[in-house]
Amino acid sequence: MQFGLFGGARTKRSVGIEDSQGYQSFIDYVMEADRLGFRHMFMVEHHSTGQGQVSASMTLLAYLAAKTQQIRLGTAVVVLPWHNPVLVAEQAATLDLLTGGRFDFGVGKGYRKAEFDAFCIPLEEASERFDEAIEVIRKAWTSEERFSHHGKRWNFENILVEPAPLQQPHPPLWLAAGSPDSIRRAAREGFNLLLDQLASVEQIGERIALYRAECEAAGRAYHANMVGTARALQMIHSEEERQAAFDTRKRVVGVIGDLARGKLADRVEEDTAPLLGTPDEIIARLKQLEALGATNILLVDPNASPANLRAFAREVMPAFAPGLQAAAE
Repeated sequence: MQFGLFGGARTKRSVGIEDSQGYQSFIDYVMEADRLGFRHMFMVEHHSTGQGQVSASMTLLAYLAAKTQQIRLGTAVVVLPWHNPVLVAEQAATLDLLTGGRFDFGVGKGYRKAEFDAFCIPLEEASERFDEAIEVIRKAWTSEERFSHHGKRWNFENILVEPAPLQQPHPPLWLAAGSPDSIRRAAREGFNLLLDQLASVEQIGERIALYRAECEAAGRAYHANMVGTARALQMIHSEEERQAAFDTRKRVVGVIGDLARGKLADRVEEDTAPLLGTPDEIIARLKQLEALGATNILLVDPNASPANLRAFAREVMPAFAPGLQAAAE
C-alpha cells in the first residue's frame, strides 16, 4: 500500500500578507509529505466558491516542483470544459519539465453547476467540451509536426505545442470518475482512475472491480496503483477527541454538499468513508480497503497539518510499509 495527499490550500479573499499564509502552510505540509515518503500530491481546482479553494492549480504545483524532490505532483482535476485545451497542454508540459517528470495530469468534466454558471457555460455541454478538449491535448502532446483542429468548440490552425512533455508519450492521465459509464471509459481510453472521498468502502470495491474488469476486457494491463482512492484523515488518540472529529467531518461534508447543491451532512454518523478514529481503527479500515484492491490511498486532511502527517507516518504507515517509520521520528 502507498499513500499520497489530495486537496489544496485555502486562503481568504481579502488583501494583506497574512492572507497568503493559507498557501504557505500548505506548501510546508506538502514539503513534509515529500520528506516522509508520500507518493503523490493531487491538487484540486475550483472557482468562485467563496471558500478560498485553489483556482490556479498548476501555478501552485509549479512552485511546489521547486520545493520538493520525490513526491509526484498532480491535478485533481483540471476541469477541461472551462479551459483552452492548447494553453492547458502547454502549461502541463511545462510543469512536467519543471518537476523532472513527476507530473500527473488529472482531468474531469466538472459537476458544480454554480461554477459552470460563473463561466457562462451550460453544464449540459460538459461532456462534449471535455471530449473535444482531451482530443486536442492528446494530439498536442503526440504530434511531431504542426497540426490543425476544427471542432465544435475550438479551432486551431497550423499549430505546434511547445514544450513537449518530458514523460513520453505524455504524463500519466487520470480521470475523476464515479459512475459506471465513466469508469468504463477511463479503463478503455488509457486513464488512471481517481475515486472520491465520499464513496463508501463497498462502493470503492465495486468501482475498482469494474475498472479492473474493463481494463482486462480492453487488453490493458492493470495494476492497483492505477487507482487513487481519496479518504479523509482524522486520527484521534482518545475518546474525548472523537466527537470533535465527527463535528469536523460533518462540517466538511456539509460544505461539499452545499457547493455541489446536495445534502450530505446528515449521513455523517453512518459514514464509512473517512479514516476517522484511533491509529488501530484506521489501520483496520485501511486493511478493509486493501482487501478490496484499494492500495493507493490519497489522504484528505481538513487541517493540512504536518504534525498529523508525522503521526500518520509514525503510527499507521509501518503496518503497511515498515521501512518508512524512521523518517517520521
